[in-house]
Amino acid sequence: MAKDVVDQVVERLRALVDDEVGVSYGELGLVGPVTSKLRRLSTTLHYVGGAPEVTERLQAQVDAAVADLGNVVVELVPLDPAGQAELRERLMTPLMREARSSRTPVFSLPGAKTRVIGVSSGKGGVGKSSVTANVATELARRGQRVGVLDADVYGFSIPKLLGLRSMPRVIDDLILPPKAFGVKVISLGFFVEEDTPVIWRGPMLHKTIEQFLVDVLWGELDYLLVDMPPGTGDVALSLQQFLPRSEIFVVTTPQSAAVRVAQRSALAAKKLKLPVRGVIENMSAFVTPNGERYAIFGSGGGQSLANELGVELLGEIPLTMALREGGDGGTPVVVGTPDDLASESVRTLVDKLESLGPVRRYRSDLKVQAK
Repeated sequence: MAKDVVDQVVERLRALVDDEVGVSYGELGLVGPVTSKLRRLSTTLHYVGGAPEVTERLQAQVDAAVADLGNVVVELVPLDPAGQAELRERLMTPLMREARSSRTPVFSLPGAKTRVIGVSSGKGGVGKSSVTANVATELARRGQRVGVLDADVYGFSIPKLLGLRSMPRVIDDLILPPKAFGVKVISLGFFVEEDTPVIWRGPMLHKTIEQFLVDVLWGELDYLLVDMPPGTGDVALSLQQFLPRSEIFVVTTPQSAAVRVAQRSALAAKKLKLPVRGVIENMSAFVTPNGERYAIFGSGGGQSLANELGVELLGEIPLTMALREGGDGGTPVVVGTPDDLASESVRTLVDKLESLGPVRRYRSDLKVQAK
C-alpha cells in the first residue's frame, strides 16, 4: 500500500473532531498506528463512549473520511477507565483545576470573560424556557460560543426544546454537556425520567447546581444562559452564590397577574445584588397563520414592568403556530422557521441583548489617584 495513502488515513482521522469535547482526535492522541495486510489498511480510533447514537455518529464521520481511500478498516474502541482518566488530565486547563479545587465555577474566577445571563420569571407558564432556548440558539447561529444551564430543576424542559434525549457522556468524573444547534446544555432532565417529580430539599439542589457548574466541561464560552426556576427559592439563592456576575433578564406575559409576580422576582434579584438588565414580553399576542393578531393575554404589561424597574423592554415575542410546533418538535423556531414572526422578534431581542454589552461592575476598593 502506498505510503501517501497511509498518511492520508492518519491525517484524516486525526482531523476529526469530537464536537462535545471540542478538540480533534489527533490532538487528543486517540488515533492508533496504521497497519497494512493483504492490501488492507487497519487502525483504531479511541473515543468517549456513550449512547448508541454516539457510536453511530462517529462511525458515519469515519466512513465519510476514508471512503475514497480504498480498503480501510477503522475499529472504534471506547476508552477504558484508565484511558478516560488520562484524557481528563489532558483536557484540564489550569483555570479548570483551580475551579474544581475550590469548587468555584470558572465563570466566577478573576479574569473570566463569559457573559452570564439569568433568564428569570416570577411564575411558571410564561414561556421562559422557550425564550432561553431560542435566544441561545440565535446567539450560536451568530458564531457565539453558548452554553445553557437548565437550573429549573422542578420544571426542566430545555432538553426537550432542543431535541436532546441522550444521557451526557462522562470522562472519568468530568461531564460532557450534550450539544444541539451549536449550544452546550446541561440539565437535570438528562438524569431523571421526564415524568418523575423532583422532591429535593435545598442542600441537594445546591449540590446539583454546583456540580453542573464545576464538573461540566463547558470550555470557553462567550455566553452562559441560565434558565432559572420561577420564584425566589433555594435555587435562586444558590445561583447568586455561585454566579455573582450574573445579569438578570425578566420574562413576563402581558397580563397584569404575571407582571405583578414578575416584578417580585426582579426586586428579589436586586436585593441579591444581581443587576436586572431588561424585560422580555412573551406571548405578546397570538398571531394566526393568516397574520391576524389576538391579544389573548392583554397588552402593555411588559412595557409597564420595564417602566417600573427602570429598564428597557427588549422584546415582544408573539405566540405563533411555528413557535409552538418548534418547541414540541425539539427544533427552535429561529432554526426551523426563520421567517416566522416569532423568529424575527427573537432576532430583534438578541440584537438588543448584544448591544447592551456586559454590565459594568465597580469596585469601591480600587480608586484612581490624580498626581
